[in-house]
Amino acid sequence: MKLYSYFRSSASYRVRIALQVKQIAYTYLPVHLVRGEHRQPPYSALAADTLVPLLELDDGTRMGQSMAIIEYIDETWPAPPLLPPDALGRARVRALAQIVACEIHPLNNLRVLKYLTREVGVDEAAKTAWYHHWVRGGLEAFERQLVLLAEARAAVGLPPSRLCYGEQPTLADCCLAPQIFNAQRFGVDLSGLERTMAAYAACMALPAFQQAHPAACPDAQ
Repeated sequence: MKLYSYFRSSASYRVRIALQVKQIAYTYLPVHLVRGEHRQPPYSALAADTLVPLLELDDGTRMGQSMAIIEYIDETWPAPPLLPPDALGRARVRALAQIVACEIHPLNNLRVLKYLTREVGVDEAAKTAWYHHWVRGGLEAFERQLVLLAEARAAVGLPPSRLCYGEQPTLADCCLAPQIFNAQRFGVDLSGLERTMAAYAACMALPAFQQAHPAACPDAQ
């Protein structure tokens, strides 16, 4: 398989984590977003949305959108699973993942930040304030969900999860780790997010997350 990726892309990072958790071999093909390579041939002819990541299977089939890619990977390579076996568990993991993928990331990805400065005309300070506001607020919501999950576990005599949900990486962890990486890069206040940061630390102690880290990518700068 081939993965078209950019080392700092949160969405690409999610997919890299999933592939590493599953121990699926793939070829990494860099697409430099800052240079605009995603909008230029040959990549623009491959990706309908001109975004990364793009996964190309051995038979040439291509698919975009990180969440769809990860669920495809999980259905096709079921072990180890990235979603719990029960319907309630799957809903809870997807809810955590969607806080990042649907509530935080869309407001703060590179193309949105560029639009704010180039088209809307906000200065760097205002752009940074925008980023911090939405990321911090989203992570606070994530933290509240982890607290509720810990309380639910305590009610049946279980300790808090080491990761986002249970003791094994899930779709939620695939989404959380890239978001915290970027939040740290942009200097977002992460204080008080005790369960969130504990889950992140537990993720980053795992080889799969280390191997998927932006610093480990061939196009890292």
